[in-house]
Amino acid sequence: MFERRGQKAVGHSVRYLLSALSDEEVDPETVAAAKVLDKHYTATRYPNGLVQGAPTEFYTEEEASDAIRRAERILRFCDRLLAQ
Repeated sequence: MFERRGQKAVGHSVRYLLSALSDEEVDPETVAAAKVLDKHYTATRYPNGLVQGAPTEFYTEEEASDAIRRAERILRFCDRLLAQ
């Protein structure tokens, strides 16, 4: 998406990447979804992202399902942009 616009995508923050699409209006619900996913980035990606234990010991199936729904919302937003 960024390459198509002649931009570079830098960083791992979904919220930041969405905001970098400055010419696009991002609805508040999609921004909120990105903020929630950003909070999960370190703890779920790195084995030492939590003080002690593995992410599987802390995350519930409900939290995982919620994160998937939020990610799907962001993907739908991106699909709409790419279809333009």
